[in-house]
Amino acid sequence: MAVASGPPGRPPDADNSLPELLKQLSEETQTLVRLEIALAKAEMTEKGKQAGKGAGFLGAAGLLGLGAFGAFTACLIALIATVVNHVWLAALIVTLIYAVIAAVLAKRGQKEIKQAAPAAPEQTIETLKEDAQWAKTLK
Repeated sequence: MAVASGPPGRPPDADNSLPELLKQLSEETQTLVRLEIALAKAEMTEKGKQAGKGAGFLGAAGLLGLGAFGAFTACLIALIATVVNHVWLAALIVTLIYAVIAAVLAKRGQKEIKQAAPAAPEQTIETLKEDAQWAKTLK
C-alpha cells in the first residue's frame, strides 16, 4: 500500500526549497524563450518562402505582360494612325493616355502602401501575450 507524502491535490514540487524553485523557474523561462524564438524563426521562414514564390510568379507575369503591352501599344498606334493620317501624332496620343493612367496608378499605389501593416510574426506575438498573461496569474 502506497503512502501519500502530503495532502491530496498538493503539487509534487511543494517540498522544494525556494532556491530550487527559482532555479526551476529560470530554466523553464529560458526554455520558453528558446521555443518562442524558434517559433518566430519558423514562422518568418515560411512567410519568406511564400513571398519568394509569389515574387517569381509576379516576375514571370511582368515579363509576359510587358510583351503584351508592347503589342497592344503598336495596335493602338496603328489604329489611331488610320484616323489622323500621322503615325507620330498617333504615338503621341497613346503616350499621353498612358501617362495619365500611370499617374493615377502611382497615386493609388502610394495610398495602398501607407495603409499596409508591417510584417510581423503574428502567431509568436499572440503566444507571447498568452505567456505574459499566464505569468501574471502566477503572482
